[in-house]
Amino acid sequence: MLKCKEVVQRADALIDGTPLSFGERLALHTHLMICRHCRRYVRQLDALTEHLRQQASVAPLDDGEVDAILARLPPPPS
Repeated sequence: MLKCKEVVQRADALIDGTPLSFGERLALHTHLMICRHCRRYVRQLDALTEHLRQQASVAPLDDGEVDAILARLPPPPS
C-alpha cells in the first residue's frame, strides 16, 4: 500500500494522464479510496491544473501570480 507521501509524488502523473503501469494505477486508486486527505489533495490539484489551463488560453500568468496561487493551497498530506 502506498503512503500519502508517495501518492503526492505521483499525483501529477495521475492528473496529467502520464502512462502508469497497472500496478501503479491500482495502488494509487486503492489509496485514494481509503484516504480522504489524499482524495482532497488530488481534487484540488486537478482543479488548479484545469483552472491554470483555462487561464493560460486567455492570458498567461506571470511567476508572481502562480506563486500567489500556490501559496494559498494547503500543504500536501504527510
